[in-house]
Amino acid sequence: MSIPAIAAAWFLPFVAIIGIWVSYTDLKYLKIRNLAVYAIALTYLIAGFLVLPTDVYLWQLVHLPVMLVFGMLLNAFGLMGAGDAKFLAAAAPMVWLGDIVVLLGVYFAVLLISWVCHRIAMNTGLRKLGPDWASWTSGKRFPMGLPLAATLVAYLALGVRYGI
Repeated sequence: MSIPAIAAAWFLPFVAIIGIWVSYTDLKYLKIRNLAVYAIALTYLIAGFLVLPTDVYLWQLVHLPVMLVFGMLLNAFGLMGAGDAKFLAAAAPMVWLGDIVVLLGVYFAVLLISWVCHRIAMNTGLRKLGPDWASWTSGKRFPMGLPLAATLVAYLALGVRYGI
């Protein structure tokens, strides 16, 4: 993997905690809070500054506005929620371009597992664990914060183990 293991190790504990928060609020309210998006971005801004060379830090930071525009386009076409687009942009600096194939593989696996688990929970007694969650009654809408956050956590965990 292209991500430096030291950077992944610094990002991971913060992203894991924020990821739990993002997943919960998206399942319960179908919203990713702006504060969570800011926290993800701040994690990169602070930890990245401490552990990455300046040129790498700045190059990775360019991913944020690029992915924000991409996410806004997906949102405009109804393919992604605004919170999902902002989360994607805030997380983008933590993803190395050389790892995009790994990231997409992890994302599609996590998306499938998340969707299946959500549908099983929604249609069984497990639904009682969160009886007031908006995601149970949202029709075809799916809380993408869960797979997006889980993908970032899994990617960083792989980066800790297999990064350079």
